[in-house]
Amino acid sequence: MKLSFWPFDLKLKHTFTISRSSRDVSPVVLVELEHEGIVGYGEAAPTRRYGETIETVMAFLGSLDLSGYSSPFDLENILNAVDSRAPGNTSAKAAVDIALHDWIGKKLNIPLYRYWGLDKSKTPLTSFTIGIDRPEIIEQKVREAEAFPILKVKLGGPNDEEIIKTIRGVTRKTIRVDANEGWKTREVAVEKIKWLEQEGVEFVEQPMPAEDLEGTAWVRERVHLPLVADENSLRLHDVPKLQGVFDGVNIKLMKCTGLREGMRMIAAAKACGLRIMAGCMIETSVAISAAAQLSPLIDWADLDGAILTTNDPFDGANIEEGKLILPERQGIGVERRR
Repeated sequence: MKLSFWPFDLKLKHTFTISRSSRDVSPVVLVELEHEGIVGYGEAAPTRRYGETIETVMAFLGSLDLSGYSSPFDLENILNAVDSRAPGNTSAKAAVDIALHDWIGKKLNIPLYRYWGLDKSKTPLTSFTIGIDRPEIIEQKVREAEAFPILKVKLGGPNDEEIIKTIRGVTRKTIRVDANEGWKTREVAVEKIKWLEQEGVEFVEQPMPAEDLEGTAWVRERVHLPLVADENSLRLHDVPKLQGVFDGVNIKLMKCTGLREGMRMIAAAKACGLRIMAGCMIETSVAISAAAQLSPLIDWADLDGAILTTNDPFDGANIEEGKLILPERQGIGVERRR
């Protein structure tokens, strides 16, 4: 097996701002795994929040030697070895996982959703993300999201109420709120969420810093909106700890090392009585389409990372009136754009 990889800068349609950062360009690393003339695609979308950069991803991938394995079908041994090589590096590990799964689907000549026995008609609606911005830009973003029935709104800054009021001045669509750990005290979180309860909000994602699970549990007892874990929901071992603190979990391939562990997290969350969202970073259609293959198993989707960009080099899963549409291509379902 031959692994090759290279960096790629995804350009955003708008400056993307959350409670802790802003950016106009989002760098990723694209991966090709070649074996027997078949190429599997993968992607790493690193974030400093989890200790990764383009440089760490390139270094980790460069340290791997897959030549000792006879086939990508040796998935468990390969991924166990990759995961044990060093702690962290979850998006780099996800890139290898996605490429292996893509290769297997192509070798078997079937999409991954069919490989897993899933019904493609059961994909959920995905939300469209509105980052923190000035009122006039937020209005523009809402109008650009006309085809999406659900908006995911980034909060956690000083102008939270202004953002929601601006959106409600344009539309009455369902809103999902993501605070990205932006509300630092439990009292502030309760005050904000109680106000959001009156604004047609469906749920609130990660209201408190991840290290304050006790504070989040305190908040949950005092509000009526469901709370969904993101920064608290990284890998499989996190899921049981979230019972009684959150109502749902956001599973991202870049946080959990890929499709293999993502599937396991879905099963664990269901066993723990937690609802499930599949989320993303700013990514190309490679990582988005990979996550979309799992989407018939979940309750909510936030898989709009690729459509927030202007130069996605791949074509993959589509979105029609907010619904995820899985292509009939093999593997994760992507092909290179010309």
